[in-house]
Amino acid sequence: MSYAIFKSGGKQYRVSQGDVVDVDKLAQEEGAHAVFSDVLLVSEGGAVKIGTEAQGATVEAEVISQFKGDKVLAYQYRRRKGYHRTVGHRRHLTKLKITGIKA
Repeated sequence: MSYAIFKSGGKQYRVSQGDVVDVDKLAQEEGAHAVFSDVLLVSEGGAVKIGTEAQGATVEAEVISQFKGDKVLAYQYRRRKGYHRTVGHRRHLTKLKITGIKA
């Protein structure tokens, strides 16, 4: 089974063909085609290409949807001061379906 590790938005993702993965928001519409050229590792069969050997490899994906992730809450508290505050945020994400890995 072939797989690849690519970088998007400062994070690394291990994917195979047909996988569905959530990455930080990409500026593309639903149904668009995305190509990632920042591939760190490619494995095909038993052969593994790392670093400069994997240069030129690409990961192709289709944008399924743009959505917001789960809410993350942060609670701030100062003891004995009567201070407490709750803040939260939701990350903007893009759901991708991996359509191909080209080494």
